[in-house]
Amino acid sequence: MYQGVNASEGIGIGTVMVAVDPDLTFEPHEVADSAAEKERYQSALSVFCEKTQAQADHMKETVGEAEAEIMSGHIVLAQDPGMTDAINAAIDGGTCAEQALMDTSTMFENMFLSMDDEMFRLRAADIADIRTGILAELLGKEVVDLSVLPENTVVVVHDLTPSMTATIDKAHVAGIVTETGGRTSHSAIIARALEIPAVLSVSNSCTALRNGMTVVVDGGKGIVEADPDEETLAAYTAKAEAFAAEKAALEAFRGKPSVTADGIKKIIACNIGNPDDVPNALDHDAEAIGLFRSEFLFMDSAELPSEEEQFNAYRKVASALKGAPVIIRTLDVGGDKEIPYLHMVKEDNPFMGFRAVRYCLANPDQYKVQLRALLRASAFGDVKIMIPLVTCVEEVLAVKELVEQCKAELTEEGRKFNENIEVGIMVETPAASLLADIGYTMCADRGNDTISNLYQVYYPAVLRSLKNIIESGVKAGIMVGMCGEAAADPLLEPLLISWGLEEFSMSAPSILRARKTISQWTKAECDELAEKALACNTAAEVKALLESAAR
Repeated sequence: MYQGVNASEGIGIGTVMVAVDPDLTFEPHEVADSAAEKERYQSALSVFCEKTQAQADHMKETVGEAEAEIMSGHIVLAQDPGMTDAINAAIDGGTCAEQALMDTSTMFENMFLSMDDEMFRLRAADIADIRTGILAELLGKEVVDLSVLPENTVVVVHDLTPSMTATIDKAHVAGIVTETGGRTSHSAIIARALEIPAVLSVSNSCTALRNGMTVVVDGGKGIVEADPDEETLAAYTAKAEAFAAEKAALEAFRGKPSVTADGIKKIIACNIGNPDDVPNALDHDAEAIGLFRSEFLFMDSAELPSEEEQFNAYRKVASALKGAPVIIRTLDVGGDKEIPYLHMVKEDNPFMGFRAVRYCLANPDQYKVQLRALLRASAFGDVKIMIPLVTCVEEVLAVKELVEQCKAELTEEGRKFNENIEVGIMVETPAASLLADIGYTMCADRGNDTISNLYQVYYPAVLRSLKNIIESGVKAGIMVGMCGEAAADPLLEPLLISWGLEEFSMSAPSILRARKTISQWTKAECDELAEKALACNTAAEVKALLESAAR
């Protein structure tokens, strides 16, 4: 048995095919005709971009627009003037195209790897993928092609790059195993979108797992079983059948209202990062957008997005939801989200520093651009504004004052907006009604594997904090929602029902399962379970109790 990262749930049983990367070694050499060498590089770049665009088009049809954007991003990065200018300059200095590409791409790759923000670190893998593709064109080699595979193939590869997954033959792939990568990598994101069981970061799997070997990929637990005996194989076959049956049964909840067993209405919403995520949310039957992380509009741009650019993005989402609520979080920059063109000062403890609403209020003219765009979009749907990292009432009042200024400006300009737009807060600091999210309550970074045991919602301190904020909001007549995968946790959901949570917002694939779980509980049953959970002393006790009560 091999242990790795549980990147995409499900049970895959099949035959190993180890995908071997092409030999892209070359002999560096000086060039006499730099113009001809630059033309050779440009030709390779053009072919690479054409092939990548074809992959993006294919992915848009087979996976979705949001995933196709990953491939489109490869084209943008490959054609980035900073990269192409550096490569051409190296060639002008006598370096061959292959070496110029290698040196320049490595420099960009290391630059992205040195950044604190996870989204930018992901771009390092994109740069490596681009380098492989262009280098293969320069050398006349074929990259790994997963478009034609035998049935029930388990693909084993060192690194499943976005370019590989773009053409993968989903119908014939039973599972994916890699030697590198994590749950937040582009490859993991695409594997989940394709709903292919995947276990990543299995050390030496390309050597240990041989072509023709039968393996089981348990994407939920991050386990790979090689050459399983008959008993183990039978057990996993039963698990795979049960998983498929459960997934099929969830379709019965499509189009149904989200209500408890005793008829209490809830809202099951979806979290998104950009407008292209909306079709996937609606395909999975989301009733609202519980969190639109607007910072990705800023992170995916080379400069501050204009009011018109932001307005168009927010309007697109609001219009697509056709009157259903859309909660948009204002710029949450800082901490683990670094945006180079904002030139923010490096801090020793950025998570507790000059970030989110603190940064925005210190830059009111820039903040008003976003607030104006949000207000204008509210004319096209039920847009709500959420303020991140609030620690005091003064911050909320200051944001509301800016909103009123923007309203006055828009009224004078004759622009339409919702006069009664709701402005709320994301409760994530201890100062905000004595509630913190899991990370702050337990002082545990969710991205730090060494303390991942602390980053869980079952700790009594976390449960009491959740109970306090939800019940306080309900008492005050304020809608309270939870955005994050804890809202999709079938073990936790009965407790959230007990305390009165109104909106459960999560990733798209979790929606139907959450609707099913909510339908199985009455408020009285949830109250009884919540009372027992709050009497527990440890996270282990809480989890054991909730597992024993699970339906």
